[in-house]
Amino acid sequence: MVLKDVFAKGINMLKLSNIDAPVITAGAILCFVLGCEKIYLYSHDDYTLSKNEYEQYLAALKRRIAGEPLQYIIGCQEFMSLNFKVTKDVLIPRQDTETLVECIIELANEMDTVSILDIGTGSGCIAISLAYYIKNSQVMGIDISKGALRVAIENARTCGVEKKAVFIESNLFENVPHKKFDVIVSNPPYIPLKDIDMLEEQVKDFEPKTVLDGGEDGLYFYKKIVKESIDFLKPEGILAFEVGFDQAQEVVRIMGASYQNIKVQKDLAGIERVVMGSLSK
Repeated sequence: MVLKDVFAKGINMLKLSNIDAPVITAGAILCFVLGCEKIYLYSHDDYTLSKNEYEQYLAALKRRIAGEPLQYIIGCQEFMSLNFKVTKDVLIPRQDTETLVECIIELANEMDTVSILDIGTGSGCIAISLAYYIKNSQVMGIDISKGALRVAIENARTCGVEKKAVFIESNLFENVPHKKFDVIVSNPPYIPLKDIDMLEEQVKDFEPKTVLDGGEDGLYFYKKIVKESIDFLKPEGILAFEVGFDQAQEVVRIMGASYQNIKVQKDLAGIERVVMGSLSK
C-alpha cells in the first residue's frame, strides 16, 4: 500500500478507537516502522510499503488501540530535549519531572563541582539529564531493577555521558558507597496502593507496578529516603523530590525534622511538583 493511504488508514483506526492525538500517534508509529523522520511521511507520500512494513504498522497500531503506551511501542521518549530508550522495565519519563531536573540545574550553577545521587533512576532520565547539562557534575544512579539499569547504562552511552554518570544496583542506600553527596534527588514511587487500580489503563496495565506503588499512603519512600539520606549528604547538602498531586505539604512535614530552607516548586500546570531542602546543620 502507498504511504499516504496507509497513514490515513492508521489515523482512522485510532480515531474510531478514541485514541488521543491520532495523527501524531499514527505518524510516530510509521516513522518507527520505516526508520525515517516525520518529514519523510509528507515528502515521500507515494512510497509503497513492503508487506512486512505494512504488517508491522498494523500490529503496532493494534497494540496502541489495546492500550499499550506509544513510548513502549516505538521504544523511546524525549525528555529535557534528549532522546531516551524506554522498555517495560522502566517508567516512561514525564514532562512533569523536568521541573525537578531544572531546579537542580539552577542550584548547581552556584557550585564549583557537584556530586549527585539519583535514587530510583529507572531509564536514567534524571541522572543523565543532570550529567548532560551540569558540566561540572558527577552523577550516580541507583535502582533495584537490573532491567532498568541496563536501559539507563545504554541511555548514558547514547547521550554521551557514560564517563559522568554511573549506575549501580541498590535497594535505596543499601549498596551506595559510603561517601557524601552535594545533592540527592529522587522521583520515587508515590501512588497510594489503593489508587493504583484507578489509574489510566495504559499506566496501571503496562508500566511496572514497582515504580508506582508508594505504600498505603503513597509516602513510604519519602519517609525512608529522608531518614537514610542524612548519612549520605554533605553539610547543608540538598535533598530534592518529585511529589504526586496534593502530596507536597506532607513531604514538607516529613523533611521538617532534619532539613531546613524547604521550598516547594510548581510545575507548568501549576501543581506543587518539587519539594527540596538543605540538611540542617
